[in-house]
Amino acid sequence: MSDEGLKDLVKQKYGLAALRVTAATGTTSCCASTASGSSCDPVTSNLYGLDQTADLPEQAVAASLGCGNPTALAELTPGETVLDLGSGGGIDVLLSAKRVGPAGKAYGLDMTDEMLALARENQRKAGVANVEFLKGEIEAIPLPDDCVDVIISNCVINLSADKDRVFKEAFRVLKPGGRLAVSDVVVRGEVPAAIRRSVELWIGCIAGALEEDDYRARLAQAGFEAIEVEPTRIYRTEDAREFLDREGIDADAIAPAVDGKFMSAFVRARKPSV
Repeated sequence: MSDEGLKDLVKQKYGLAALRVTAATGTTSCCASTASGSSCDPVTSNLYGLDQTADLPEQAVAASLGCGNPTALAELTPGETVLDLGSGGGIDVLLSAKRVGPAGKAYGLDMTDEMLALARENQRKAGVANVEFLKGEIEAIPLPDDCVDVIISNCVINLSADKDRVFKEAFRVLKPGGRLAVSDVVVRGEVPAAIRRSVELWIGCIAGALEEDDYRARLAQAGFEAIEVEPTRIYRTEDAREFLDREGIDADAIAPAVDGKFMSAFVRARKPSV
């Protein structure tokens, strides 16, 4: 699939996910919208505590399609400026805005009109003023150089066909000493290509997840330092058994090649201070 074809597919899937949330019908999971009706519960469930979501609009919570909770691990402080790459329905932007307070600001960047409309409505319902949602692509961030203290993202970078460009853009807009703190799908070790494609359908619809060492190397190439990859949820073959069965794949047969190799991870990195 071409880069443009992949981008169009991402827009279509997430646009439909936003419309389902707005209509309050069907499931809100991107993966669950596939023809086979697969479930992503082990990936998207139980990511946020009730203490975090109690004051948020229901649709902001329902539209969460991530695989982690970057706001819980990003160590945001009052007065900082935060950018969420692929902000979707806005849950991580709204949570970030609370953490940085009135003196700070939280930007959300998304390329899908339906998600932006949903996010802005969620912002209105939440009554949060220090938030701005921007339309654009994570490979070409519509912000100036050195303007953001922290970049977060919730399992969106794996959807990009040009991750090197994403990392370069993130590095560009971060202030010296700024931090990258993202949740993403990461692969640990080698997985046969055909099996990998099938498992990725379950994990992230069209997840082009990087292998852990490759992820580190690409961040370093973009200029980042202090790179850490911390597993937050490791996926087992048993979690995907129902989906794999529907796809005609023998979960027991592929388990030795797959089990424990796909994970949600919290990825930290820092832009040098000078």
